[in-house]
Amino acid sequence: MSQPEVEAPITLDSMRAGLANGEFFLEYLPVIALNDGRCVGAETLIRWRRASGVIGPDEFIPVIENTPLSGVLTYWVVDTMASELADWLRANPESYISINVPPEILGRGGIEYAAGKAGLLDLASQLVFEVTERGVPDALGVAAINGAIEHGIRVALDDVTLSGPANLAVLARCNFHIVKLDRSLIWEIQPDCPHPPWLEEVGALLQISQMTVIAEGIETPQQRAALESSNVQFGQGFHFSQPLVADAFMEFHRRAGMVV
Repeated sequence: MSQPEVEAPITLDSMRAGLANGEFFLEYLPVIALNDGRCVGAETLIRWRRASGVIGPDEFIPVIENTPLSGVLTYWVVDTMASELADWLRANPESYISINVPPEILGRGGIEYAAGKAGLLDLASQLVFEVTERGVPDALGVAAINGAIEHGIRVALDDVTLSGPANLAVLARCNFHIVKLDRSLIWEIQPDCPHPPWLEEVGALLQISQMTVIAEGIETPQQRAALESSNVQFGQGFHFSQPLVADAFMEFHRRAGMVV
């Protein structure tokens, strides 16, 4: 009896091979308006189909951080998203798609080139670049963020935990349109803790600013209700939908007039 093939560990070389072999694909996580259940867009998520099964970015993105492959994979995401959803974006001008952009490639010209090559420049107002709170961009990155804003692209600060100085430092240097609350905060909303103290802070921030807030990882009706009562505008998570391939996402969006 033949021995099962041993799967290569996650390395830069195995990821390059996976990209060459078409093993990566995209899914889209819907973003929902909490007040009425409309689907207003989606976050682009990359997946890797390996022999052992599909794995998510948490397992392989750390391997490529601060390497040239980080840029290569991001440009592939831009190109693939455009091939799958550019026509949909044009047909739905009120909707948007967000793309996670590693801070180390901001300001190096690749994102702008990839977006132009993919035919997305006329859709700038429907694109959102997400930059993680954990990766404070350098001077070139800050200039790129502010330059993207000048061209109509919105920028989101992702994985915000409302703790520590990192988020304050980035917010002070960049003109972010959107703040995405980390799922660890949302998990604090439980039957025995229906209104964590940070909800009041977020509500106060929204009363004095024009900022948009998206809550990640909503899993229960109680979490949705607590966030909506604090004027958080949008959310995403399994309470609404799991990540979907392009065709399934477009169908979900079509049906989004129904109560979610």
